[in-house]
Amino acid sequence: MTKIIIKDFFIFYLFLLNINILLELTTSIYNDYIWYRLKIIMHPQNPFQRAYHFDELIKIHPDLKPYVFTNEYGTETIKFGSNKAVKELNKALLKQHYQLKYWNIPEKNLCPPIPGRLDYLLHINDLLEQKSDVHLLDIGTGANLIYPILGTCHFNWKCTASEVDKTSLKNGQLIIDKNKILETIELRPQQFKNSILVNIIQTTDYFDVLVCNPPFYKNAFEAAKKNEKKNKNLKLENTEKLNFGGEANELWYKGGEEAFIKKMALESVQFKNQVGWFTSLVSQKENLKNIKRAINKTLPVEVKILDMEQGNKKSRFIAWRYQ
Repeated sequence: MTKIIIKDFFIFYLFLLNINILLELTTSIYNDYIWYRLKIIMHPQNPFQRAYHFDELIKIHPDLKPYVFTNEYGTETIKFGSNKAVKELNKALLKQHYQLKYWNIPEKNLCPPIPGRLDYLLHINDLLEQKSDVHLLDIGTGANLIYPILGTCHFNWKCTASEVDKTSLKNGQLIIDKNKILETIELRPQQFKNSILVNIIQTTDYFDVLVCNPPFYKNAFEAAKKNEKKNKNLKLENTEKLNFGGEANELWYKGGEEAFIKKMALESVQFKNQVGWFTSLVSQKENLKNIKRAINKTLPVEVKILDMEQGNKKSRFIAWRYQ
């Protein structure tokens, strides 16, 4: 009887051991699949397509540590819907990859995830056929200055950026002043809130490409409602008012992104010989038809829509040129 019990216990032990091995293997395969999917979806030259090594990032930037946790699959991560967590991760990544000594933004300002922003510029680089000596113009750079930073540090491009908000301009200039590597970036204030390109592009300028992440909501109410839905889906605390922060001029524009890009298209005709490619992100796919129709009315020689994906997020940008 005792031998039978020992034998049954041994068989049960082996069963549990095999289950544990199977679970570990399944988790490993799942994690590999997730990052493989990210790899094949993100631009192939994006250095952020692999899993973050949080132990290394925490050594570089210890303030990241409180936001790192192990998820149900046994993978270290952060809450990417949290403005504070993304902000600290950005600081660590900018230190690790581009040796920035200082980067910071006010709590109320937009805090963009760096991998997706770099993906946009990598596709821009393809659009320019990997041309050297590129001069980029960023419309509405915000307090984070992320496109000029990536353009300068990752591609060695010359970058100029506009911004309507004085506080954001001041913060952007502070980032430049504290990082010698960014000293070639030029900031230009947009003094007229009803203008986008006018007053920014001067008569002697030539830009190879213009990039823009336009305000995507039509008003403050729409922004608040959409954010409430996102917070519920991401299970964020009520105190996290906006997933990635954001001031009024960063988040909404009368008529939303469709109206903003249409206006930019109208103004772009005035500068058709001074900009190689005009481009803009389009967050809402349903806006593409009307935006493209408005651009075509300005008689460009070419219009392109380029799709991008980062994980579960799908995005795209529209590009047009007159020469």
